[in-house]
Amino acid sequence: MIGWLDDTERFPPLQHALREPNGLLAAGGDLSAPRLLAAYRQGIFPWYMPGEPILWWSPDPRMVLIPAALHVPVSLGKTLRNKPYRITFDQAFDQVMQGCAAPRQGEDLTWISDEIRGGYGQLHDLGYAHSAECWMDGELVGGLYGVAIGNMFYGESMFASRPDASKLAFVHLVQYLQAQGFGMIDCQMHTEHLARFGASEIERSLFIENLTRLTAAHREPGRWQYDFHNPGS
Repeated sequence: MIGWLDDTERFPPLQHALREPNGLLAAGGDLSAPRLLAAYRQGIFPWYMPGEPILWWSPDPRMVLIPAALHVPVSLGKTLRNKPYRITFDQAFDQVMQGCAAPRQGEDLTWISDEIRGGYGQLHDLGYAHSAECWMDGELVGGLYGVAIGNMFYGESMFASRPDASKLAFVHLVQYLQAQGFGMIDCQMHTEHLARFGASEIERSLFIENLTRLTAAHREPGRWQYDFHNPGS
């Protein structure tokens, strides 16, 4: 059994999360900015499909990437150096969310509903949600978005309409986070794609221990200023 949320921002203890499906903790509530921030501070995130109640998760183990452990595959390294592209942050948040919300090939539905876009749009307006954008020939061709609290970043979703576009944005974002003193990136669940970049699984207890320390760091929310142009070879 999972708990149903009330009008407060309280969540059940993480040890109440189910083993199957892994990490399902609670249902209900809303996607208001206070509730989303309270969830992220406790290592909880929303994920649900249209027509379902809002479902809240905290899986064990947890997939994370330490920025300093970023691994850039050789082929992508060549693209980073030689391909003409531009990377910006927080210049097209709504467009990035729209790109992430588009159904993937062979799928009819997306979990990024208008409700999700509205909730994270509020966090962006408050300076907590951020986007990284990849541009080619003046067109937005890929990107990703996530949430930053203190020295902790929570990745949410990415998209690409051209090969490697989201990967280029991801690498620049991770390098930026490392330079800014961020200690960990939450990748939520295991994927081979993220493992190739150096992400790995850790026990939820260790994840929460690190998260508690990192979110306690003082960092003023606000838009990120980043604009990188690679002219190509």
